[in-house]
Amino acid sequence: MYGANPKDKHPMKGFPQICFIQNTVLNPNIIIGDYTYYDDPEDSENFERNVLYHFPFIGDRLIIGKFCALARGVKFIMHGANHKMDGFSTYPFQIFGNGWEKIDPQPDELPYKGDTVIGNDVWIGYEAVIMPGVKVGDGAIIAAKSVVVSNVAPYTIVGGNPAKFIRQRFDDNAIQVLLEVAWWNWDIEKITRNLEKIVAADIEALKDCQ
Repeated sequence: MYGANPKDKHPMKGFPQICFIQNTVLNPNIIIGDYTYYDDPEDSENFERNVLYHFPFIGDRLIIGKFCALARGVKFIMHGANHKMDGFSTYPFQIFGNGWEKIDPQPDELPYKGDTVIGNDVWIGYEAVIMPGVKVGDGAIIAAKSVVVSNVAPYTIVGGNPAKFIRQRFDDNAIQVLLEVAWWNWDIEKITRNLEKIVAADIEALKDCQ
């Protein structure tokens, strides 16, 4: 046996608070990697309720990598929340019709930063909010109740509103090696065999994993 079954909705038997959400998300524009879990005692299977303003006609995707830990109440704001900002009013008159649709903005007039992408082995704390189009690198940590408005580098800790750099988890050389090793892409047998090295902080030992 090599770890939890990634196709099991609730890998901790008798504890439905933890859910491998790859198995419950139905929206094709939400892509979840193996072993990524959402922790919520109210309804851990219904992660999609936390992805807000995600309208199919916009086409933006939420992409979350493997082995991510998402705490209760994490929210992802998608591009459907955006309003036109280069005029005097940001009010969306056009959505109410009855003559107001004449000022319907074109897609290129609305703020758009592309897909929201969360890397692998990312820990996102309680009630953190990720804004549209943000890219979070592998191994990053987002502190509880943070509002992330800009990209987060790999293996960086950020926190606050707006989220600010707190510290880098490891030195530049170790981070480069970690990104090259990309242990999350190993087969699960190799991951299981090398767990002690993955959760330790000896970069040379990790490089030598077989």
